[in-house]
Amino acid sequence: MAIQNMRVKISAILLAAGLSQRMGSDKLLLEYRGKLILQHSIDLLFELPVYEHIIVTTDARSKHIALTQNVKLCINDQPESGLSKSIHIGVEKANGTHYLFLTADQPKLEKTDIMPILEAAKNNPDKIVYPVIDSTPVSPAIFPGSFRRELLELYSSSQEKQNDIGGRSIRDANKQINLRLEPENPANFIDIDTVDDYRNLIKELG
Repeated sequence: MAIQNMRVKISAILLAAGLSQRMGSDKLLLEYRGKLILQHSIDLLFELPVYEHIIVTTDARSKHIALTQNVKLCINDQPESGLSKSIHIGVEKANGTHYLFLTADQPKLEKTDIMPILEAAKNNPDKIVYPVIDSTPVSPAIFPGSFRRELLELYSSSQEKQNDIGGRSIRDANKQINLRLEPENPANFIDIDTVDDYRNLIKELG
């Protein structure tokens, strides 16, 4: 799939510092199809034709990541502070014109699922682009660089309000520039939060 508008430089940021509180153990270190869920997300990140690749994770999980010259590895030493902290860290390190936020708990996602999102952002550089399933927004999402300040301020705002909902607040406050996409393979966008989610994921393998 050809991507137009080469002036758009997308910084892909993999958010991999969550505490897995609903799982009860580190979900990113569980196996799926012979690899850690974390590794599935990293492999997908490197497959994407973007301007730069950034991983935000914990020190413990970083031991499971093979570093390359083409990645910026950022350590979130306050994962208990929530998603907005990781967003803050990733955006601080990003040099692109747009930010693609990927979560590390969607092990079924493939490059072909992400390419339409990248294409839409390239062709609509002023839009916030994200997929929806049954009218419900899901990850990943792309934000124009014009929202850099708002993204960086999410962390301080979430601490003040004690309500960490990541970039959703920015998206909801700017509905006039939202671009919603319906994925061809919605089942690939499932995220793994609970033991039952993981069991169902494994059951699909037969």
